Amino acid sequence: MNKIDELDKVITRVNDGATIMIGGFLGIGSPLKCIEKLVEKGVKELTVIAVTNAYPGGGFDLAPLFKNRQVKKFITAHTGTCPEALEVYKSGDLEVEFYPMGSWIEKIRAAGSGLGGVLTPIGVGTLVEAGKQKVTVNGKEYLLELPLKADFAFIKGYRADRLGNIEYRGVSLNSNPVLAMAADYTVAEVNEIVEIGDIEPIRVGTPGIFVKSVIQGYTFAEHQQIYEELWVRTGRLA
Repeated sequence: MNKIDELDKVITRVNDGATIMIGGFLGIGSPLKCIEKLVEKGVKELTVIAVTNAYPGGGFDLAPLFKNRQVKKFITAHTGTCPEALEVYKSGDLEVEFYPMGSWIEKIRAAGSGLGGVLTPIGVGTLVEAGKQKVTVNGKEYLLELPLKADFAFIKGYRADRLGNIEYRGVSLNSNPVLAMAADYTVAEVNEIVEIGDIEPIRVGTPGIFVKSVIQGYTFAEHQQIYEELWVRTGRLA
């Protein structure tokens, strides 16, 4: 099955009110072209699941989605680095649901693995436990964290073949492989599309069975230039 697709065609599937997962960490390992296309389409009332909200400064990564007030609810482990998101939150137009980073990723992994949830001691005896089921195991209390899934996952890989097998590079391994398993429709944006067999099996980070569409993103050279210009512009690279 050839899973190479056009981004314009894929984005037509995303409608107002959708729940979407977006890979990356502070803009690193993020599906930049997919985010740009979501902004361009202007879909509203989105529930966005991402480990952080945006790279600090520069109007980059998820920042335009918040600036355009396209996000209704944000499920995350860390926020505060994105002025655009903070403005929407202060106005009362953004609901934020926090989880510790380990709990956040485990909830998503549970959804992708078909589990009924995960048990964690994190949050016991705090406000975090409100409304959650407690389970005692060997005399120790745990909170039951339920699976977290989405309608769409937009992930970022380095290379992909026509079957949708994804190879990652560097820190793009952060959240992308787990998110890929936990959505009804996973879109993989990559720097390079190669022939079947060009990716060694040991380098496949996400098997094609989890991927519905492969999108050609920026080339690796373009990708590097985008980040270098961003880091210079924001004073993080001389």
